[in-house]
Amino acid sequence: MKRVLIVLALLVVGGLVLWATVGGGLQATVEDRLEDEFVARGLPQPMAECMAGRMAQRLSVTQLRKLENLRAEDGEADVPLSIAELLERVRRVGDSEVLEVAASSAAVCAFAGR
Repeated sequence: MKRVLIVLALLVVGGLVLWATVGGGLQATVEDRLEDEFVARGLPQPMAECMAGRMAQRLSVTQLRKLENLRAEDGEADVPLSIAELLERVRRVGDSEVLEVAASSAAVCAFAGR
């Protein structure tokens, strides 16, 4: 009986790992959260969707966590009024790769008509 429970537990854990990595389960969740946050910060939905997909693929979870600190500083609007303002806030997180991915995603998504 113990062996059966151990085997079942391993199968469940293995299935979750496969879902999260190969199946894209975590990728979709991260993408959805990013998209929702971008829309809340004032980006049009199609552009937010495009940028979220690109950024979720290219950045680590740690790097994505840094984006949670995109708060307005004194004298700034709560919502960035332009892509340039958004990128300035991204620059303040202090990670050049995050800035590079955000800037390239903004450019690609803007020119893609999204």
